[in-house]
Amino acid sequence: MAFDGAFLHKTVSELKEACDSHIDKIYQPSKDELVFLLRKKDFCKRLLISVKQGSARIQFTENKYENPKSPPMFCMLMRKYLSSAKLIDVFQPEFERIAVFTFTASNEMGDIIELRLIAEFIGSKTNIILAGQDGRIIDSLRHSDPETSERLVLPGAQYTFPEKKRKNNPLDDSVIKLYGEKITAEENPVGVLLDGIDGFSPLVCREAVYRAEILKDGYKALKSIAEDIKSNSKPLLLLKEDGSPYDFSYTDISQYGGKFKKQQFGSFSELLDAFYTKRDNAERIHKAAADILKLTNNIKSRTEKKLAARLLELEKCENREQLRIYGELLKANLYRAEPGARFIEAENYYEDMKPIRIPLDPALSPQQNAAKYFKDYKKTYTAEQTLTKLTEEDRKELIYLDSVLDSISRSESLSEIAEIREELTAAGYIKRPRERKKNTQAPGFREYTCREGYKILVGKNNRQNDYITTVLASKNDLWFHVKNIPGSHVIVMCHGESVSDETLKKAAMLAAKNSKASSSSQVPVDYTPVKYVKKPNGAKPGMVIYTTNKTVYVTPSELSDGITEGA
Repeated sequence: MAFDGAFLHKTVSELKEACDSHIDKIYQPSKDELVFLLRKKDFCKRLLISVKQGSARIQFTENKYENPKSPPMFCMLMRKYLSSAKLIDVFQPEFERIAVFTFTASNEMGDIIELRLIAEFIGSKTNIILAGQDGRIIDSLRHSDPETSERLVLPGAQYTFPEKKRKNNPLDDSVIKLYGEKITAEENPVGVLLDGIDGFSPLVCREAVYRAEILKDGYKALKSIAEDIKSNSKPLLLLKEDGSPYDFSYTDISQYGGKFKKQQFGSFSELLDAFYTKRDNAERIHKAAADILKLTNNIKSRTEKKLAARLLELEKCENREQLRIYGELLKANLYRAEPGARFIEAENYYEDMKPIRIPLDPALSPQQNAAKYFKDYKKTYTAEQTLTKLTEEDRKELIYLDSVLDSISRSESLSEIAEIREELTAAGYIKRPRERKKNTQAPGFREYTCREGYKILVGKNNRQNDYITTVLASKNDLWFHVKNIPGSHVIVMCHGESVSDETLKKAAMLAAKNSKASSSSQVPVDYTPVKYVKKPNGAKPGMVIYTTNKTVYVTPSELSDGITEGA
């Protein structure tokens, strides 16, 4: 990723807008992230500092992060020292990947002191450090090992910047001329730029070499990049064909030709939100859901094996009528059976008196052989009834487990994962800890408004599905669900009023989009008034039966305008 020294230089310039603001709130959503709510007149923004490997950055963010119920110790320390502190400066030492925030705050004695919050984005040694006005470290997110580290990062130690490899300023014209000549003369110009110019990432180095080849002039190539660093250039996002982010920069990237789409943003923070947020949120959710995902897959695998074994046993019960016939014929022909015989032959009056050979156990008498056939018949009859019921239960459980896996795959927040976990706990798949009380909070759900003004509710998991269908919906509202595929319940709260074809299609598209068929076309979606939707006694969460339904075919990707998210 191209969060290099030059990109940080541009970002820090943008963050200077927050100077003279006060810290209103401090959060630590994860062990590697801090969020500060900054306020002043006509200004209120969230400042995110992330030192997470692969997504380390600073920026203003529009995202509302989910925070742990109990703040971590480092967050408590930040609150102790920086609550209500005033931000007076943000700077970057040369083109190092370090940002320093200078605050003024009141100490315990009421005196005004100066504090520095240092965010380091250097390789694998990313860190957030709080230092006092004497330069000594108050604490840091990560501590160094005094036995192996050359630089001490521990409470009480004097803060020093990391040792820097000597590089040249990319804005110095003499440096631009020197390295402009080297681009055309060196065998490895990308490596020369990377080792010699400060703040350049591999992406920008490759771009400089590419421009030099096109322009036939290394100086002009580097000069154009330097101008973009100094000017108010627009941040650029490179997108793959599927629309997912690939990379970003502060200067135009032309080395890939037409391989990637380009999207410009109004601010560097806006670009970073677009690039990282979706990926980081997906990673956070994946970690939170890892245990229940593994549990559900394991249960599904065991259930599939049980079902296969029971179906095999059920096949063996198919010849049970033959056992009854053997018993009846043997009983009618006991006089023909000789003691110790291995079979007898008799006329089968069930099939036009055709001759039939009946196997016998020579260790048993003819009467005992007949009794054994009747006993085996009764046993297979009982087994067939039991196995039929069990296999039906197995199939229902597999359908339910598929719906849980589908809900996990479509979860977009930690609260949705918590609801699925509570659902599995209530269903008995997860043992509930004794000290924890059952969650009685109403489950969340998505809410939209169509052009006609009707609310459209969408459940994101089985708890939400049950809640909107059996609690919130009235009997004359419309209920939607993809046909024979795990997915969301969708309710159009029309209260029996006539609904336009557009609203029907939009609701059906929402049902298709929030299902396993989200990437398909011409998806069949059933809909019916809620009064025809029933939840059988003992049914698992989200499981219902319905009648008097109609079916509409929709393509989820066509869902665009016509509905608004939120109340």
